[in-house]
Amino acid sequence: MAEALKNLIGAQTARDTADAVARAWEAFDHAAFLSDILPAIDRLELMQRGQCIADALRRHLPVEFEEAAAILQACLPTQGRTGLSGWALLSFNQYIAAHGRSHLETALRLLKALTPHFTAEFGIRPFIAADQARALAIISQWVTDPDHHVRRLASEGTRPRLPWAMSLPRLVRDPTPILPVLEALIDDAEDYVRRSVANSLNDIGKDHPDLVADFVERHRQGASKERLWLLKHASRTLVKKGHAKALANFGYEPLQDVTAVLELGQGRIAFPGELGFRIELNNIGASSRAVLLDYAIHHQKKDGSLIPKVFKGKSLTLAPGQNIIIEKRHSLRPITTRVYHPGLHRLEILLNGMSVATSDFHLDLSQGEAT
Repeated sequence: MAEALKNLIGAQTARDTADAVARAWEAFDHAAFLSDILPAIDRLELMQRGQCIADALRRHLPVEFEEAAAILQACLPTQGRTGLSGWALLSFNQYIAAHGRSHLETALRLLKALTPHFTAEFGIRPFIAADQARALAIISQWVTDPDHHVRRLASEGTRPRLPWAMSLPRLVRDPTPILPVLEALIDDAEDYVRRSVANSLNDIGKDHPDLVADFVERHRQGASKERLWLLKHASRTLVKKGHAKALANFGYEPLQDVTAVLELGQGRIAFPGELGFRIELNNIGASSRAVLLDYAIHHQKKDGSLIPKVFKGKSLTLAPGQNIIIEKRHSLRPITTRVYHPGLHRLEILLNGMSVATSDFHLDLSQGEAT
């Protein structure tokens, strides 16, 4: 059995933190610090454990944030000196985010120093939320930093919809202030950074699809293989939703001259089971056509309505007059993220984002249970 995630932080983390702070500050009360943490930490979950240590830091470090920040900085590894790294620095993130709001420049400088040793993408977000203009003015300077962790912090920490993190509603409403950061990093030497840029653009596209489609169009010309991958990854949600310009950016135009015939293997599927289907495509035009074939399963909800989920199929090129048959099987099995209901479901075939064929089937749960 895998070890519980909460054990990434524990009593030893507290002891390591106490040792590091004691080396950095002679007045630190090592024993009192640990007495605040050790009796409680094993009963807590992961984030609570980090917060428990952060709260103890607040009680035992100097009240003045500038003094405390200097001590925390001295706890970090430097050339020729070991220091705290990894999950031990979660509490530093939490402490800085909670107590550095009135000292934005110092707090962001400390988070920048921290991020090569443990991500600070969550720690910088309260500062962006509180004073977006000043925070972004500082963060935008990080795009040229020699450390790729710092450059990634500039793109990842400013993502409007960063998973598991606090929301940045102003950037959700208007993401244009972070576009210069993303443009500066679009050709970064590190894949780690480029993936972050792509994910941020994908976030933005959920609320501003045309803005991202236009961004991709501007940056496709003369794109390297690495940049082209980034732009495609940034467009993945728009492509799945059939956004016309996002599809056209990668050569997938409307296909009036490609026909599709759909056949189901069977009209009733026992759950758990598989839906088999066959698609016949025919290019009746005089030109080769780039085809992006996806499909959607319209799952029945509890109230009887249908909601689609798009699945990736394949991309291909059809020559003039070419006919091709594609056979696929889609698994219908218990998963933790979906509740299945018996009755009518629908299969929909999408070519370059456009619906070209549908067929209904019934899901029979009498032999199994919904999950």
